[in-house]
Amino acid sequence: MQLTFASYNIHKAVGLDRRRDPERILAVLHEIDADVVALQEADRRFGKRESALPLQLLDDLSHYRAVPLNHRPDSIGWHGNALLVKRGIRIVEAGVVPLPTIEPRGAVRADLLVEGRRIRVVGMHLDLSGLRRRQQIRAILAHAERCGPACPTVMMGDLNEWSFHAGSLHEFHAPWRVLAPGRSFPARRPVAQLDRIVISAEWELEAAAVHHSVLAARASDHLPVLTRLKLPVF
Repeated sequence: MQLTFASYNIHKAVGLDRRRDPERILAVLHEIDADVVALQEADRRFGKRESALPLQLLDDLSHYRAVPLNHRPDSIGWHGNALLVKRGIRIVEAGVVPLPTIEPRGAVRADLLVEGRRIRVVGMHLDLSGLRRRQQIRAILAHAERCGPACPTVMMGDLNEWSFHAGSLHEFHAPWRVLAPGRSFPARRPVAQLDRIVISAEWELEAAAVHHSVLAARASDHLPVLTRLKLPVF
């Protein structure tokens, strides 16, 4: 089984031209054509926290559906974190992962069934503080261990970690593997690898990359990152 996973901080669908354009974000997602996508900054920050990608637009113009979290009727996420899956993928269960922080932060988790295999996906957007990031990663790892039967897992998101190999990334002990697909921020001239993907030992890495198209360079302040992974047949 081969799957493509992507993580994308969509900056509330506001591009570098300061226009809010959700259709442009959806166009970038179609360019990537991942099976599972973790979004950050997917909801507006104030008011009803409605989705930056209108639900009707998502239904009409994409082959994705949002993993239901059932916290706010107009939102697709939790503190801006959301998961999208292609419509043929079955969602077994989903939930939020509260994180220790001063400012509103969180992560989201879904267990999916693909070709008869259960897989777990976590989307996250971590704190600007290095100490908080470490605490948040520990909380996410603890949640993944206790939320159900062990299964192949992919964690991804905007980790806000500027170090290439050190800092809070040390919290992902073996057998976890931290992938750094490349520089993804800022979108126009990326210098930082803030967006990462972390995989459990069951996965075989096929490829990892930053999606740097003309459209993606304008649609948000981050570029999407993606990886193609394979599960061996048992």
